[in-house]
Amino acid sequence: MTSIYAQLLADVSPVVTIIIAIASIIVGGLIGFFTYRYFSINRMKTSKAHADKIIEDAHIEAKTYRKESILETKEEIHKLRAELDKEIATRRSEIQRVEMRLDQREDSLDKKEENLNRRIESVEQSRVALKNREAELDRKQAEIEQSHALVIAELEKVSGMTREEASKVLMDSILEDVKRDAAVMAREIEANAREEAEKRAKNIVGLAIQRCATEYASEITVSTVQLPNEEMKGRIIGRVGRNIRALENATGVDIIIDDTPDVVTISTFEPVRREVARLTVEKLVTDGRIHPARIEEIVDKVRKEIDVQMKEAGEAAVFDTGIYGLHPELVKLLGRLKYRTSYGQNVLTHSIEVSYLAGMMAAELGADVKLCKRAGLLHDIGKAVDHEIEGTHIQIGVDLAKKYKEGKDVIHAIAAHHNDVQPETLEALIVQAADAISGARPGARRESLENYVKRLENLEGVATSFAGVEQAYAIQAGREIRVIVKPEDVDDQATIFMAKEIAKRIEEELEYPGQIKVNVIRETRSVEYAK
Repeated sequence: MTSIYAQLLADVSPVVTIIIAIASIIVGGLIGFFTYRYFSINRMKTSKAHADKIIEDAHIEAKTYRKESILETKEEIHKLRAELDKEIATRRSEIQRVEMRLDQREDSLDKKEENLNRRIESVEQSRVALKNREAELDRKQAEIEQSHALVIAELEKVSGMTREEASKVLMDSILEDVKRDAAVMAREIEANAREEAEKRAKNIVGLAIQRCATEYASEITVSTVQLPNEEMKGRIIGRVGRNIRALENATGVDIIIDDTPDVVTISTFEPVRREVARLTVEKLVTDGRIHPARIEEIVDKVRKEIDVQMKEAGEAAVFDTGIYGLHPELVKLLGRLKYRTSYGQNVLTHSIEVSYLAGMMAAELGADVKLCKRAGLLHDIGKAVDHEIEGTHIQIGVDLAKKYKEGKDVIHAIAAHHNDVQPETLEALIVQAADAISGARPGARRESLENYVKRLENLEGVATSFAGVEQAYAIQAGREIRVIVKPEDVDDQATIFMAKEIAKRIEEELEYPGQIKVNVIRETRSVEYAK
């Protein structure tokens, strides 16, 4: 069959073939169209039925939702109505309470009004009684005056003198009494003047003693430590300078290592720090173990030793001057004066000397020797803590003396030893004179040193006034300030701004030669122990 069909196609001409092909296409297209239409109609019917079902379901769901909404609305309305009723009841009870309070207040006001009316009536009655009494007093006064005139007339008749003559006799008698009292008063004034003149003479003698002067050696601001060899310098410096930096940070001094053979120089204006650094270097050299952790350990140990030495120095000063009954805290503060200088003069030595001088002058002038010695020893006690507390050393000393229950005369002598208050006792003048004698001898004090120390103190004060600063050290003769900050309060970025702010404050508030380097140091350490 296939071969017959092929044979027929071979016999048909090309035109007929084309026509047959076109007819086949048309027939195929019609078949496809009707097929597509049939399926489309069926799909549309199916979709319409599905849509009708969806619409029907939507209607059912809408009815259900509507019923639920109506129920919820009714419940909400019921709830709101219950809350409204409750609120109305609350308001009603509150209104009743307010009305009750108003009724009570009205009753109280009525009672007050009644009391006021009664008081007004009482005042009116008192006023009437007072007027009647005044009238009675006027009548009695007129009677007294009339009686007085009769008595005077009778006296004149009896005495044979007129009123003026009697007055003259009375005045003469009074004048004699006044003259006698004036003579007694004059003798008392003369005695007081003589006593005051004696006191003034003693004061003048006390002031004249200030002209005494003796030699005195001023202290220096550097210390040196002898080394066993030159190799020890390198060990003190440490690898890339870590040992010397740790030592300077821990003690707050400037360690100078130069070409001087076998010598290390320690420089700072603060004697306690200088002594701590000196003893630390000596112990490190003797021990031989020099590293940052060992340095900090030795510094802590030396500071404790210095505290013990200061306490012993205070006890020795009290014993040497023969003063007893001082509060233990005052004794400790006296010991701190061992490492405090004023104008280059050691303050503890100066205080002991003032105590001796005041005692000797008091003995010569008949004043209270024990009081003068006690006030002389304590007159500069404020300098022991004037680095830590604001105010002059005089005011600080007065506050400390009051705190530890010193006598009012001792407190007055401390307050008056620089004429901050006017001396009112001979003992205060004696202490003032003894203080001047001790400090006025040639070479005892140096003004330039005090100014230098004050400048360094002000420099450290500016740095420590910033929040987050733990310690501040002025080194290099005031050309550098090292500021140690608390790492938990100040971060790395804040140290940059802090350095700028400190430098700005120094420029605005202080006067200094050259320039000052502000070095803010922040260090964080983590320590753990292996057990």
